[in-house]
Amino acid sequence: MALKFHITNVNFHFCACSSSFSRSTLAFSSSKLSNCSQNRTNGLVAQSSLTDQQQLAFTGEENQLIDALIGIQGRGRSASARQLNDVECAVKVLEGLQGVPDPTGSSLIEGRWQLMFTTRPGTASPIQRTFVGVETFSVFQEISLRTNDPRVSNIVKFSEAIGELKVEAAASIKDGKRILFQFDKAAFSFKFLPFKFPYPVPFRLLGDEAKGWLDTTYLSPSGNLRISRGNKGTTFVLQKKTEPRQTLLSAISTGTQVEQAINEFISSNQSTAEEERELLEGEWQMLWSSQMETDSWIENAGNGLMGKQIVKKNGQMKFEVDILLGFKFSMTGTYAKSSTNTYNVTMDDAAIICGGFGYPIKMETKINLQLLYSDDKMRISRGYNNILFVHLRTDGSNQK
Repeated sequence: MALKFHITNVNFHFCACSSSFSRSTLAFSSSKLSNCSQNRTNGLVAQSSLTDQQQLAFTGEENQLIDALIGIQGRGRSASARQLNDVECAVKVLEGLQGVPDPTGSSLIEGRWQLMFTTRPGTASPIQRTFVGVETFSVFQEISLRTNDPRVSNIVKFSEAIGELKVEAAASIKDGKRILFQFDKAAFSFKFLPFKFPYPVPFRLLGDEAKGWLDTTYLSPSGNLRISRGNKGTTFVLQKKTEPRQTLLSAISTGTQVEQAINEFISSNQSTAEEERELLEGEWQMLWSSQMETDSWIENAGNGLMGKQIVKKNGQMKFEVDILLGFKFSMTGTYAKSSTNTYNVTMDDAAIICGGFGYPIKMETKINLQLLYSDDKMRISRGYNNILFVHLRTDGSNQK
């Protein structure tokens, strides 16, 4: 006996069915790890326009690194092997170029840098071990070398309402690339307290553990991007200015005025009101939606409010949600373009799957999908019940 659900909008009932699971699921090929020698797309695909400000802020090679960082959570903590390979390739390309010579002697290295990625977020300094992998916090590094008290400071900003932690180090310049430092003080600055609260780390007792060095292996001529390597083998990617997609994803991770950030992003990246967009094939993980999930997980899964979408060029689509202990919800269907940037999606073949076995679920979902923005890394759309969605590409294949 197989379990079936009949669903119309949010109402469903159960019935017993003697039919066995025989309808095949769609086959989707897995992506391969990219190599540094492979050709890569430069920036966004043609169907997405960029503002003049962004084009001037980063070079093509820098945009390749930024593109590789899109979708990596926790500043590297949850990066896949493919994502790490893409970042490593892009980093090596930039390190092989002629950035700013002798970066420690340039005024461009001064100021506040936002940490976007690190290869070892769970190790190294105390601030890294504790806070770097937490996506909802922002992490910065301040460099001030041209003063009577040169310093390098690492800062964790919890939120505008709460405050920040600042860990400071006395610094000195060894050569054109290397900064020597020694951590000597740290404190919390909470907005709700009129004084600073000391961070409980005895730097004086740590000895050499509180010392280190930082090499800048690439500093962009614009002063907007920096790659550094530390004495414990850590690679850092930092930016003074963020690319618009990074700004939007930061708003999503912190939950700060997300819909406003989406509207601003779309407005700044739309060349014309009738810009033609295509529903790109690949695996797309839902990152955010404007509606909270309901109490019914099967309703959420069937309406695309959780999990991922897998899109094929032949007009086939699949919703997939990991449930528990190897069980998955799978729902397949079709999509067809109905007008400019709009698709009719019909999902009508659902099942609970575990290994090679499946239990069919009789349900149907019809969605009018409107593409608001799309590139080969990120998609913004309006779907079921006019809900706003942000999806990130997870399979890593390039669109031509």
